Amino acid sequence: LIGLYRPLVSGALRVRWLVLVLAVVAIAATVPLYGKLGSEFMPPLNEGTILYMPTALPGISVTEATNLLQRQDQLLKQFPEVDHVFGKIGRAQTPTDPSHFSMAETVVTLKPEDQWRPGMTWDRLIADMDARLKFPGMPNIWWMPIQTRTEMLATGIRSNLGIKILGPDLSEIERIGVSMERLLQNVRGTRSAYAERVTGGYYLDFRINRQAVARYGLRVQDVEEVIESAIGGKTVSQTVEGRERYSINVRYLRALRDDPESLRRVLVETPRGAKIPMAQLAQITLMTGPPSIRDEQGSLAGIVFVDVAGRDLAGYVAEAQRVILGQVPLKPGYRLEWGGQFQYLERAKARLQIVVPLTIFLIFVLLYLNFRSVSRSLIVLLSVPFGVVGAIVFLNVLQYHLSVAVWVGIIALAGVAAETGVIMIIFLDEACDRWEREGRLRSLADLREAIIEGAVQRVRPKVMTASAILIGLLPIMWSHGAGADVMKRVAAPMIGGMVTSTLLTLLVIPSLYALWRGRRVTMEELARKTMVQERAASETPT
Repeated sequence: LIGLYRPLVSGALRVRWLVLVLAVVAIAATVPLYGKLGSEFMPPLNEGTILYMPTALPGISVTEATNLLQRQDQLLKQFPEVDHVFGKIGRAQTPTDPSHFSMAETVVTLKPEDQWRPGMTWDRLIADMDARLKFPGMPNIWWMPIQTRTEMLATGIRSNLGIKILGPDLSEIERIGVSMERLLQNVRGTRSAYAERVTGGYYLDFRINRQAVARYGLRVQDVEEVIESAIGGKTVSQTVEGRERYSINVRYLRALRDDPESLRRVLVETPRGAKIPMAQLAQITLMTGPPSIRDEQGSLAGIVFVDVAGRDLAGYVAEAQRVILGQVPLKPGYRLEWGGQFQYLERAKARLQIVVPLTIFLIFVLLYLNFRSVSRSLIVLLSVPFGVVGAIVFLNVLQYHLSVAVWVGIIALAGVAAETGVIMIIFLDEACDRWEREGRLRSLADLREAIIEGAVQRVRPKVMTASAILIGLLPIMWSHGAGADVMKRVAAPMIGGMVTSTLLTLLVIPSLYALWRGRRVTMEELARKTMVQERAASETPT
């Protein structure tokens, strides 16, 4: 190490201004690369399972929904990477399951990654599944089961991006949503887009004829009780079987109530015992209306679910906003809110704008408490931007987007880079102070030799520090399984940053240190020359 490093640091000290200019150029060249990095909240947390959620238009029949679900399960099971598939469609009898009948939820459990086909990745597998499972009128959404449940409970959005349309009228909300759904199909990165049909539910409407009801001596309540009990079903009692309790529900057989004509023949008994068909007491019509009514911030709401893939979320939203704002006019009283992962991304950006500068300031404070010198602290602090240079280059090579995980790695890199800079400054100070005590630090040439001694003789601990970090983090880049993608984003900036930070520590800091301490040596040298000249002048006979 000493044999390799001595000529390098010696040459750098001879052209120290050139070294500093090249260092500044390297930092400036990184700015365009940083602009190419996209932004996302967090990388996908591969859970070993995939949640497939196609959504049909409201009004799909039970038979058709069952056939579609079975066909989808069969196609998914044909992939060699799939272990087993379990699909569900409809709503369970529990308030914890808010899904409507037209939304399917299929959990695809995958085999371990070492059993996959060669070259197969998560993104490629999902892309292949999405290409094979194309059903008309059923846009696909692919995500992870645990993450999806968390998002649905927190925001009500079941895709990584959701656009909330808020306003006073459901019909106008649906019109805006359908227009946005059509436009988003042409935005790069859209795997699917689906606007809620907030007025697309189907209902049987019983309009009771009050005059006809009164003519037969009935009350409106009598007719409504028949509709409730005979058609809808009414709980009349409860059976107790040990610790279990079951409700007893009474209504007509399905054959007597499965179409409007059968419902018109339902009989209503009068007080005199006569039985009057429902058709003579009420008008039965098929109507459309909201399948459910969503309320957000005191306004009616509809959501456009967007599944974004192959692109950073922030860049996608920026383009989508330009397209929508230019082609979808909003009437007064209507507004859009971009939610889902983008909402978390905006919050994270706001916090990072505080956390990152605060981190750098705290590093400077700790450096100052150690050195009691602003100049030394600033020299060490230069390790941070040089570490970021390598981090950004490595992130571009791996095609990673900026995320909370990446920023965690960058913040950790800042501390480690400052640590290696501290080691170099301490060794340079020790060498220069020793030369000064021995009276050998009398010129810039002496200063250069002292710096070379301090830098070269302590090259092993500096390289060891960087090597230990690199060797410890590199295995993460080959890891697989749940959480591996997040850990790779944390480790990548530290791996790339330690390379450039080590170069800075070994070459740039000695050059900058020579310029800073060289001013002091030059002043002392001038002072000695002046003193010698004055003494010589005083000793010369007049």
